[in-house]
Amino acid sequence: MNFDQKVWEIAKKIPKGKVTTYKEIARKLNTKAYMAVGNALNRNPHGFLSGGNVPCHRVVKSDGSIGGFAHGTAKKIMLLKKEGIRIKDSKADPGSIFHL
Repeated sequence: MNFDQKVWEIAKKIPKGKVTTYKEIARKLNTKAYMAVGNALNRNPHGFLSGGNVPCHRVVKSDGSIGGFAHGTAKKIMLLKKEGIRIKDSKADPGSIFHL
C-alpha cells in the first residue's frame, strides 16, 4: 500500500459528525509530512462527491481552520455543516475533533 492509500484508509475511519487533522493523520503514519497528507487527500479518487467512501472533507488544520478541498472551501464547509459540524470564524468546533 502506498502513502496515498494509507492516508485514505485512515480517513475512512473518521465518523460522520467528526473531523480530524492533517497532523493527526500524519502522526498515525509516524511522519511529520502534514502537507503530504493534504496532497494525498487532494488526489483522492474515492471522495464522497464522486460516490466514494473516503471523507476527505472531514480533515482540517490543527487550529480547526477548514483547510483546502479539491471542490473548494465553500463546498467543504457545506458538507461539514450538513454532517452537524459547527463552523465559526471559518473553524470547525473543537469539540468535533476525532483522535485516531
